[in-house]
Amino acid sequence: MNDQEIDLMDELYFVQSYNEVKDALGWENESLQTHLLALNQKEYIKILVNHDEEYPHQIKDRNSVPWNDLYFLATKKGLLEHNGF
Repeated sequence: MNDQEIDLMDELYFVQSYNEVKDALGWENESLQTHLLALNQKEYIKILVNHDEEYPHQIKDRNSVPWNDLYFLATKKGLLEHNGF
């Protein structure tokens, strides 16, 4: 896990909205979205439409995603990787 992924995972121990994560990290949209998608592809985070429901689509193009309406949460797999297990 690289430094950016570690910083992002630090923010996702609890469900966070896109804007909460963006404000906390201060990253540009492109960088944040790229890292969110990479972590999701590794199954380290879940992408959610609300606090309980996963985003129902496979994301192939980051420009087709309603980022401001989404939430994010680290998975067990992601937390184990993040904590070095």
